[in-house]
Amino acid sequence: MKVLAEAALPSSSAHSDDLVLRATVSAAIEWLLRRQKPDGHWVGHVESNACMEAQWCLALWFLELEDHPLRPRLARSLLETQRTDGSWHVYHGAPNGDINATVEAYAALRSMGWSDNEPALARAREWIARKGGLRNVRVFTRYWLALIGEWPWEQTPNLPPEVIWLPHWFAFSIYNFAQWARATMMPLSILSARRRSRPLPHGNGLDALFPEGRDRFDYRLPARLGAGLTDGLFRWIDRVLHGVQSLGGRLGWKKPREAAIRRVLEWIIRHQDADGAWGGIQPPWIYGMMALHVEGYSLDHPVMAKAVAALDDPGWRRDRGKASWIQATNSPVWDTILALVALDDAGAGGAHLEAVEKAVQWLLDRQVRVPGDWAIKLPHLAPGGWAFEYANDHYPDTDDTAVALIALAPFRDEPKWREGGIDEAIRRGIDWLIGMQSEEGGWGAFDKDSNRRILTKIPFCDFGEALDPPSVDVTAHVVEAFGKLGLSRCHPAMVRALDYIRREQECNGPWFGRWGVNYLYGTGTVLPALAAIGEDMRQPYIARACDWLTKRQQLDGGWGESCASYVDASLAGHGTTTASQTAWALMALLAANRPQDRDGIRRGCLFLVERQSAGGWDEAEFTGTGFPGYGVGQSIRPDDSRLREQLVQGPELSRAFMLRYDLYRHYFPLMALGRALRGHERESNDASAQAASLGSSPGATASASI
Repeated sequence: MKVLAEAALPSSSAHSDDLVLRATVSAAIEWLLRRQKPDGHWVGHVESNACMEAQWCLALWFLELEDHPLRPRLARSLLETQRTDGSWHVYHGAPNGDINATVEAYAALRSMGWSDNEPALARAREWIARKGGLRNVRVFTRYWLALIGEWPWEQTPNLPPEVIWLPHWFAFSIYNFAQWARATMMPLSILSARRRSRPLPHGNGLDALFPEGRDRFDYRLPARLGAGLTDGLFRWIDRVLHGVQSLGGRLGWKKPREAAIRRVLEWIIRHQDADGAWGGIQPPWIYGMMALHVEGYSLDHPVMAKAVAALDDPGWRRDRGKASWIQATNSPVWDTILALVALDDAGAGGAHLEAVEKAVQWLLDRQVRVPGDWAIKLPHLAPGGWAFEYANDHYPDTDDTAVALIALAPFRDEPKWREGGIDEAIRRGIDWLIGMQSEEGGWGAFDKDSNRRILTKIPFCDFGEALDPPSVDVTAHVVEAFGKLGLSRCHPAMVRALDYIRREQECNGPWFGRWGVNYLYGTGTVLPALAAIGEDMRQPYIARACDWLTKRQQLDGGWGESCASYVDASLAGHGTTTASQTAWALMALLAANRPQDRDGIRRGCLFLVERQSAGGWDEAEFTGTGFPGYGVGQSIRPDDSRLREQLVQGPELSRAFMLRYDLYRHYFPLMALGRALRGHERESNDASAQAASLGSSPGATASASI
């Protein structure tokens, strides 16, 4: 394919570019179809960081499953992902390791009986010491150390199970936290209340991480830079809660506490997913199992048995050689809807009708038609969303729902699908999205108006994000879906959404990416959405976005952006060029369709053509975002000189959670090239029609669009 691309470059002719694009798109279609599952869906593995494997290794120890065959395989995966300096990182290419992942991986290997003098552990221990030791580990790492007897429970943030009783209108109700925080807090509140530990085997403790002795170690959470009276108040409340817990029996608090724990247990059991996990993500699953274990649930209890069995589910587990990885989540719905969009952009529906129809039916069958946690605040809203994972009916999300509607839009007028209920599915999806719109005009991912910033001040919330406020990228997908389905831009929901998008634009042109890295993703979602609703793409604010993109195109024709751009403003739009991020930039520029961008578009397309291999693209970089690590769930200004200290993270992103979705490297480039080819064919046809009307040769006036 590279030979074809180079052959096309000198001529710059529409015909040669067309041949190259067609061949590349055709190969990409075949690559994608070969990976479709028999029932019609697609799913790629989701890569995160070593905390997943380390925590499962420790959890199996805590559950008294130290001989579980998965444990040595998890240990092997840790060895394979350790950096040469002894640390473990949060994302591929990170400039530094992460203290939390490294401490947890070190503890996991010690739980396996590994000697502290083993080279891998010695390097990790030395790296931890160079980084200041355990003083700055996050809250979750402190909980894990407490679970294995290496940290006093009294020096972890107190999570009283009584929060389950708080009404949803109260600021500290669990339903005001983000979905992922809420589902994690519930089992953690039981673990916090019981203060149970299973110490590591004698001689396998972490004494080496306390070089001056445990008696001299300061277990307190470090003070936050710029912390105000509110932070101090919550820390005082935390100490009071610990004191009350320690004196609970003498204060007559035992019965109310036991009642609260029973209510939390009911909540946990009611929220278990069909596949045995909880919330479609690792934290509530792993803490849920340990909480039930502490409360006396045996491993053969149906709830526990199903949870343990999920560790062997290929939807969660990936094996390679002697190593295993347990994913932080799984992404079949997301991968399937984006694959469908890519095939539609590539014009593959007619030639591959059976494959496409199987995917559409699989998608329709996955619509969530039962209420979830979102219904606590919206009891009269009918369900109609889609979830991200195989089994997560409690937490459908607006992003999957919006893109599912985009994927279904091309089929809504076909008699077969009308008879199959596609109209009702689309109507329910639209109605649910309209009901989920936040007061600010945008959409959060899982909940409406999850924006109470006071929650980020409690000591528990020093991790990723505790809130789920609106984001531009999700809002853009909703707007694009509404536009493709014919919702008027004068509809009140659209008016408010467009106002929100305009307000959120950065002064130099791009938009922040909450769920993808970073400004390339945000901008790559907004411009196609604006084009879909018929926005005048010649407006100055759109021109600023396009200018920002073109200035960040690299010499090889591609685009790339580092995860570190979340804390370093100078890295916005800069980083190793990748197939997925190049595709996002291309789709934005193709949507704007400015004549002055055509050469840049052509160079970007040829970047993808040249790097295609065996029909696909290789990409080691992480371009998906779980949490930027800001703590407030939305954009903040990364040019603040004190930001890294305020966030307690630098470019290693020790408070963030970054993701690599394996199929991003494929269906996004296919989308971009399909749209470029479609635009190229449209312009060629227009030129031919113009030439025919003038009585001249079509080649005399045809112009290349790439």
